[in-house]
Amino acid sequence: MIVTRLDADRLREQAGDLAALLVDTVAGGASVGFLASLDLAAARTWWTGRADAVAAGDLAVWVARDGEYVVGTIGLAFADKANSRHRAEVVKLMVHRRARGRGLGRTLLTTAETAAADAGITLLHLDTETGSPAERLYGAAGWMRAGVIPDYATAPHGEPRPTTLYYKRLGVPAPTS
Repeated sequence: MIVTRLDADRLREQAGDLAALLVDTVAGGASVGFLASLDLAAARTWWTGRADAVAAGDLAVWVARDGEYVVGTIGLAFADKANSRHRAEVVKLMVHRRARGRGLGRTLLTTAETAAADAGITLLHLDTETGSPAERLYGAAGWMRAGVIPDYATAPHGEPRPTTLYYKRLGVPAPTS
């Protein structure tokens, strides 16, 4: 699999493939901010809408391809406040159902972490549905659980679910306790 960072033009060009990945992710039970009624047109519009943020440097997006298919993506949303420039949020880590179990999630996460460190970011944060398979990935990758917010977001079919917040310091050894 090949992982590449997209500029705004490439993101627009690949919006259809990214839309298919997003629809598959939601259909597989991960809300990632969307409900089960998400269709390809709406997903494509959402992805195309990210291009301006990529062009402005506020968002970085990577895509993983297996041949002609987009099988994964991850993003870094950079903070826009002067007192927050040391941190970024990991957003929209998605792996297509047919590509799961092969280490792609870890590869994408490492790609984002490395790029963040190279950009001078020292703190990353993210959120994920409590009890989701993603929690195992984040724990194994050295992310620290910060807490749980009950009923933070709904699952794709609309039921409120708790969300777990995680953080990771870059360039600082993780605590051993």
